Amino acid sequence: MAEGNRSSLARAISVVENERAGFQDLLHTLLSQGRAGGTRIGITGPPGAGKSSLVSAFARLCRRGHQEVGIVAVDPTSPYSGGALLGDRIRMNDLATDPGIFIRSMASRGSLGGLATTTKEVIDVMDAFGFPRILVETVGVGQTELEITGAADTVVVVLTPESGDGIQAMKAGLMEIADVFVVNKADRPGADRLVKEIRSSLKLRTGEVPGAASGHHGPSGHHGPSGHHGPASAPSKPDESEPQRWVPPVLLTMGQTGEGVEELVQAVDRHREWLETSGELERRRRERTADRIRDVLDRELKRRVRRELTRESMLAEALDRIARGEGTPYSEAATFLEQMGVDPTEAPLPGSPRSAGGVE
Repeated sequence: MAEGNRSSLARAISVVENERAGFQDLLHTLLSQGRAGGTRIGITGPPGAGKSSLVSAFARLCRRGHQEVGIVAVDPTSPYSGGALLGDRIRMNDLATDPGIFIRSMASRGSLGGLATTTKEVIDVMDAFGFPRILVETVGVGQTELEITGAADTVVVVLTPESGDGIQAMKAGLMEIADVFVVNKADRPGADRLVKEIRSSLKLRTGEVPGAASGHHGPSGHHGPSGHHGPASAPSKPDESEPQRWVPPVLLTMGQTGEGVEELVQAVDRHREWLETSGELERRRRERTADRIRDVLDRELKRRVRRELTRESMLAEALDRIARGEGTPYSEAATFLEQMGVDPTEAPLPGSPRSAGGVE
């Protein structure tokens, strides 16, 4: 993979995605080689917002600048068959022949955060491969499926004029995680109104006017890139005596035609520059690494518990004791923890021999 072999990259991703034997050793080796430093861009939003079209247009624009692009597209998994249509890959089929673009589709496999279970690890593999930009498209999300914040440096929230997106954007959730807002399908009625709603909400939250929306009907003037109905007022000059804050810009795009996408790329680049100069990039990476440590510990502890429960019919014996009225799930869990060497006084469960004596 170090030689830039795409087949090796695909095999490495498969090992990680399926958690095959040795996948943790592979990740450890890749991460030990140092941080590649690619820009991780999350594209999220509700179903039908046109995320795939926007990702395709974004990637094509990057390729015009001779930048290689890695794409991770997460599709929902059927709760019945366990399979996934991988429709994002189908919609991005026109990119498949470009040697500078690598697309990996992933099934969510029941994960409820908008990403697949191993999406973060797959992004690490792509970053180690050396892609300068990595685009991550989430499953269509609501207000709570916000795992992308722990995987991306810049989060782009894509909304559409219809379906009540304006009301949804005002609520906690997507409104809180966006570094850039995009109102896609901007030729539809209500696009301007949604932009105004988002901008008003941002002004209430931050006290500052966000960057203006980009137009989609021509290079300049009326409906031009500096505003849907004419030039937009520039953001107020920041007070140099205070740390500069990032106020998410609100952009209008049409992913199918690519209009407004150049402004989106510029906004992402400005955000990257702000992340680096403000120190926020390092803070986010430290926070992301802390989350990864927790994830690794959580996964390993679950694996060890499952392995412990299969030894010598321990679970069956525990179920028999509970059926005879000699224990409860809490007391049996406490017993398992003690047998695994966990000090029950650290977090005593009811019924533990060393607990504080039960419920008072």
